Amino acid sequence: MIIVPVKEGENIEKALKKFKRKFEKTGVIKELRNRQAFEKPSVTNRKKMMRAIYIQKLHQNEE
Repeated sequence: MIIVPVKEGENIEKALKKFKRKFEKTGVIKELRNRQAFEKPSVTNRKKMMRAIYIQKLHQNEE
């Protein structure tokens, strides 16, 4: 449970901003999205490989 202490006279928008920042740091939303769209490990590895090949080609074109 996330607790955000609100000081006397503190703006509610500021407290809400603190809450959102703490909530984002926990990674709940990221984990939820990953669980909703499950990818097989082979697909994940293939994407990593394709990205590495793409980046390598970019570096070669620069030279």
